[in-house]
Amino acid sequence: MTFRMSKTIFVLIVIFIGSKTALGASLESLISKRDLPAGWALIRGPQTYNKKTLFGHINGQAELFLKYGFQKSVFSIYQSKKNRENQIEVDIYDMGNVLQAFGIFSRFRNEDRPGGFGLDSFLDDHSSFFYKGKYFVMAYATESNPDILRQFSTLILLKMLDSSLPPKEISYFPKHGLKPGSIQYFPEGLLGHQFLKRGFQGIYVEKVEVQAGAKAKAEVKVKVEDKDKAKTGDTEFHLFLAIFKDSQEAMNALKVYKDDLSKKGKVSSGSLIEFGTRALKGEDPYQGKVIVLQKGFYLLGVVGFEKEEEAENRLAEFIKNVKLTS
Repeated sequence: MTFRMSKTIFVLIVIFIGSKTALGASLESLISKRDLPAGWALIRGPQTYNKKTLFGHINGQAELFLKYGFQKSVFSIYQSKKNRENQIEVDIYDMGNVLQAFGIFSRFRNEDRPGGFGLDSFLDDHSSFFYKGKYFVMAYATESNPDILRQFSTLILLKMLDSSLPPKEISYFPKHGLKPGSIQYFPEGLLGHQFLKRGFQGIYVEKVEVQAGAKAKAEVKVKVEDKDKAKTGDTEFHLFLAIFKDSQEAMNALKVYKDDLSKKGKVSSGSLIEFGTRALKGEDPYQGKVIVLQKGFYLLGVVGFEKEEEAENRLAEFIKNVKLTS
């Protein structure tokens, strides 16, 4: 072998190793085998699944993962050396990119209980979810053990090299009134409308005061401390952001939305000049009052509100936050 040939081979090896490092560690290498929490051992795995074999692992949820761009996953089980019944099951999913990783995370998080790790996380006594970059991680404990779940999550995070930021659209949602942990991403059928395609939605809380009627007070005996007391209840509405390939497609979707609302609900003739010319206002028979408008390749809207002023204020803030960058 000549010196020139050996030098070429060396350069190719360096390029291969460098590219592999840039892409991040292999999925299987994210499963910790050493330096585990004290008293724990790996008893199964890593076991890898692809698009064809995923149904054999999580049959009831596989279709949802595939809709969000699932690429590959790896599974393992850890066991306490003191108690064989005490186990931790770990699934690490490669979802292709950070948007899809957040999306599947947002569908599993059913309340706001952040664990403080990853780009966002959920932690309770028996389960831990988080996402970072293109990865989504789920861990389940057979016994209540949030501290151990946190330790295993941290071990996995230390091996992840993907430094992608959270989807920018999350930051567009106004903070005031936003229900913590409620923002979700849907790859299709946003708000149940196929014409809206993919996008985000977040839940907002508005306060509604309900006063007891004078006649009811006279007729019904209640406790002294409850008399003349206003009952306050929370109602919810949604802000949503639908994403299209360009402004023309967004404009077409707004027209379809108007046609759909005309057939099934009601379209208002009220002025929406403050929101721009391409806007729609009406009422959906299932989702309630709705305001929708176009901004570039986005459709923004508010739906299901009671107080029009509050809904319009949130929507106006939403519009200001949205940046038209691809």
